[in-house]
Amino acid sequence: MLSFLLFAGAFHIDWRDMRQGRWAILALASFGTLLSTALVGLGLKGLLLVVGHDMPLIWCLVFGALISPTDPVAVIAILKDAWLPPSIQATIATESLFNDGVGVVVFTIVFAAASGQQQMTLGEAARLFALEAGGGIVFGAVVGGIAFFLMRGIADLVAEVLITLAVVMGGYAAAQALGVSGPVAMAVAGLILGNQGVKYALSERSRDYVVSFWLLIDEILNAVLFLLVGLEAIAVWRENAVMLVALATVPIVLLARFISVGGPLLVLYRISSLGRGAVPILVWGGLRGGISIALALSIPEDSHKELILAATYAVVFFSVLVQGATIGRLAQRYRPDEDAAEAETT
Repeated sequence: MLSFLLFAGAFHIDWRDMRQGRWAILALASFGTLLSTALVGLGLKGLLLVVGHDMPLIWCLVFGALISPTDPVAVIAILKDAWLPPSIQATIATESLFNDGVGVVVFTIVFAAASGQQQMTLGEAARLFALEAGGGIVFGAVVGGIAFFLMRGIADLVAEVLITLAVVMGGYAAAQALGVSGPVAMAVAGLILGNQGVKYALSERSRDYVVSFWLLIDEILNAVLFLLVGLEAIAVWRENAVMLVALATVPIVLLARFISVGGPLLVLYRISSLGRGAVPILVWGGLRGGISIALALSIPEDSHKELILAATYAVVFFSVLVQGATIGRLAQRYRPDEDAAEAETT
């Protein structure tokens, strides 16, 4: 399911809008995700020590890894009705896409260490991260390029949709077999096909058909994921202690998001060209959704899943209902900063 979510999210991002915020996107998707994982993990561990709940730090970091990525599908769906400058909207959406890929790689590494599947030193973790992320980028570009040339040579609606499905299912399986990151590969392949493929390999009729198909896939998968986690959370939240801890993780995640976004953007302020209001919008617009839920559901039952799943649901619930409902008002406050920035450049 992750492969479909990431491909679909990437498919709807216009990479021309990425150029202005490319340095911010790179910093937030890499360093920002790692920093957020560490901060959330440490914050959750501190909270659990206060309430007397015993959960190893490594499992707190597992939660940090799965909750740090923001969800591109949720972000795009919420922000399309909010007034936002193109540079900010592209930065939020693209950062969300790539921090998903990075977050899944980090989750895979931390989960392997937590479950005892692999002895993990810092050097080994860095090597594995570079191999999975770098290999995923290269493999995704190759798969996306092959699919582009195949789609360019045909003019059949059904065949073109089937090619994109083959990229997601076959490409993800092949990436896993090669030992590179399938999620990163799918994000790159989706970005290529959603831009070059849609523009040069599809007719206008085919373009509408394929784009509509992947929008539908987005909606269906997210609905299924929210339903699944909701059903599990009903059973989990019967315990008051778990519910209170889960609710207390919301401010921890928001604070970690603020630090992991504000820190890199403060360093890149002179070259990012995003304006003074970028930090609050990027922090509040970083919505959690299907990716975090899918990762939480993948944890085995005997691995602190109850608390992790409840906390995930609390953060996602707050993110979609509260942050999603108020991001438009925050965007209006940002507008004067954007107008001033445009006036300075002209």
